[in-house]
Amino acid sequence: MIFITAKFRVLPEHADRWPEIADEFTRGTRGEPGCLWFDWSRSIDDPTEYVLVEAFRDGEAGAAHVQSEHFRKAQQTLPSHLAETPRIVNTTIPQDGWSLLGEMAVPERS
Repeated sequence: MIFITAKFRVLPEHADRWPEIADEFTRGTRGEPGCLWFDWSRSIDDPTEYVLVEAFRDGEAGAAHVQSEHFRKAQQTLPSHLAETPRIVNTTIPQDGWSLLGEMAVPERS
């Protein structure tokens, strides 16, 4: 799968509304057949920073994502709400989902 993490620094006046501002892009991406997940989190240290964790089935799915209409629209509409160009880590890994974090295993609860 293609695993991507991106940091978006949003202008302070748009930070509280970012989930709403990015909603069309988020819903469109989550609806793609090759999207495994597309999840936003807000930093607890910097309220203007959002972290996007996303994954796509394979390179073909990733290519379809960046060629989609909602991606092209996001390229036009989202930057005006950002303080800087987002930063990204993008890699291909040989798995197709989340693994368990064994170091923090939770015992079975009855």
